[in-house]
Amino acid sequence: MAILSKIRERSMFLIVIIGLALFAFVASPKDILDFFNSSKVNAVGVINGESISRKEFAIQVEAYKANVGNNVSETQAVNAVWNSVLSEQIFQDQLEEAGVVVGEKDVWDALIENPSIKNADLFKNEIGLFDEEKFKNYLADLKANSDKQANSAWLNWLQNERNVKSNLERAAYTKLVQLGVGASLKEGERNYFENQTKLKGSYVYVPYSSINDSLVDVSASEVADYVKNHESEFTTEATRDIKFVTFDIKASQSDEDELKDDLTYLVPAFVKTKDAADFIEENGTDIAVDNNFVYKNNLPTVVADEIFKANVGNVVGPYKFQNHLRLSKVVAASKIPDSVKASHILISYVGSRSADATVVRTEEQASKLADSILKVVKRNTSKFSGLAKKISADKSNASKGGELDWFTYAQMVPEFRDYAFNNKKGSIGIVKTIFGFHVVKIDNQKNVQKVVQLATIAKKIEASEATENEIFEKAETLAYEISTGKDLDDLVKENNYFARPLVGIKAMEEGITGLGSSRRIVRWTFSDDTNVNDVKRFDLDKGYAVVVLTSKKKKGLMSAAAASSKVKPILLKEKKAAVIASKMNGANLAAVAEELDSSVSAFGNVTMGAPTLSGVGTEPGVVGAMYAAELNTFISKITGEKGVFAIKVAGKELPVELPSYEGSRNALAKENKTKVSSKLFDALKDLSSIEDNRAAIY
Repeated sequence: MAILSKIRERSMFLIVIIGLALFAFVASPKDILDFFNSSKVNAVGVINGESISRKEFAIQVEAYKANVGNNVSETQAVNAVWNSVLSEQIFQDQLEEAGVVVGEKDVWDALIENPSIKNADLFKNEIGLFDEEKFKNYLADLKANSDKQANSAWLNWLQNERNVKSNLERAAYTKLVQLGVGASLKEGERNYFENQTKLKGSYVYVPYSSINDSLVDVSASEVADYVKNHESEFTTEATRDIKFVTFDIKASQSDEDELKDDLTYLVPAFVKTKDAADFIEENGTDIAVDNNFVYKNNLPTVVADEIFKANVGNVVGPYKFQNHLRLSKVVAASKIPDSVKASHILISYVGSRSADATVVRTEEQASKLADSILKVVKRNTSKFSGLAKKISADKSNASKGGELDWFTYAQMVPEFRDYAFNNKKGSIGIVKTIFGFHVVKIDNQKNVQKVVQLATIAKKIEASEATENEIFEKAETLAYEISTGKDLDDLVKENNYFARPLVGIKAMEEGITGLGSSRRIVRWTFSDDTNVNDVKRFDLDKGYAVVVLTSKKKKGLMSAAAASSKVKPILLKEKKAAVIASKMNGANLAAVAEELDSSVSAFGNVTMGAPTLSGVGTEPGVVGAMYAAELNTFISKITGEKGVFAIKVAGKELPVELPSYEGSRNALAKENKTKVSSKLFDALKDLSSIEDNRAAIY
């Protein structure tokens, strides 16, 4: 009893100990250390020395997901909120340094000018004008009723305020910077003449493609030197490379054969049953029951002929279609057209789908009106069109006398369809649908043919438990053998598997090509506990993946090998340009054309505003050299985008002088401001100190 008493006294202590023991059982040592490491838990990142609280960040993520809806994933929400927080903090820091403050009044003024708020009926007074006090009272009620959860209306509103403030801060700083960016009147004048002056003359063009790649060598050291000299272009974030083998859970042939035997066993009873619907319900089916008549061309080609030759009551199958095995019983057969042309007069009533606010007649009154119309048009069909124009609720065709275009069996609601396809041309009758009462006249029919009504049992072909276990065993075995030191490529070849490499996985990626949404795999590759050549089996939605980490690349300068695909073409072009230029020694265009086996071409009406040479393409650098060149002066060895040029400018047609270049100056200033606006955030981000811990948390 004393022992029990002691246990009761220390029950809370024991609960904590047991909880920690269970946590230790399912968690890795690193997880346990991270749990007690407050800096890891609480800081999502640090921006210019400002720590981003994990708790506050999580609230913003939940608010973002609540606003956007179910289509956004956790990772997408995290990335969106991070970019928002990053922008907010960076611009706040810049405004603080500039001594500019976006205050509460600025935010409030922006809010009440928002059309969605200003024009909302909820905040209008008796004469229809926006009432600021009503808006304030609404917010006060919102705050008072808030349950302080991440998805509450109040927290969503606070996030909205925060976004408005952030946008104001960004706009304020951008405008501040733009004040220092513009264009002088002289710059406007120069820009006008540069872009409008028409150039004419001749040139010789030698394309880089005239030099075979094999004749120009680019070494790894040259690539490395280029990367080093262009560091800002080749700084990369940390990445991981993997190889993986997938094991899809698919039904085996024996699974399919077993299902086929089960369905074959049902055939005699299916043939004998008087009630096919009850039989299907009793035995189950994996597709929706369809009681409509079916044309031959709408049936699976593998079984269409057999079904149409079968008698009513016969069962066809089992047959395979769309990953199902099926049994189809011919319940009925008939002959109907494949398309019908008809006219109708629609009478709506209160509650019918076609009724608008002006409709006041009851269903009974609508039925009587339809009967009256039917009597009239049956006596005299020529009155049908006029009555449709005057009475029909279907305004899409009332003006055409109720005439509908040709329609097929599946286009109309069942009641309308059945009347139109099961009655003869010239028939007139009444059909009730969800839209109201239709007085229907069958105007024409074509292609009358046989149709059948089927009762179908379909069973999806799925992997059995034995098959799933076999696939799991294969994945486990591969992972184990790799973990014991065997080579993945050798095992893949030995077992006839297929291994896929994937390079350049980034820390905040959500999906992996070939593996779908695989955040947990990305996190594993970036874990400090995961080393190169480590292997792990992961569960996928419909199978397993055995993943091997093949490379860890740290944040920093890209290696020469990784940069080669981008750098090598640049260096090849430079070397080819040097080779071509070394041969371009002629004293005039004709001599250059002869020594390089090329020809002299003419150009005209070329401007810096449209720097395109016929037969070559866009060459802004070459056209710029033409603009700067003196008339009738031979210039060679000009390196362009697509080759090396020699030029001679014969004429420059200046545009008409303007009384004022204010328009050109304004256009140039606007262009400069736009460039600043589009590139400002990225420039400030490059200058900021940013520590990003998202990958360790999400």
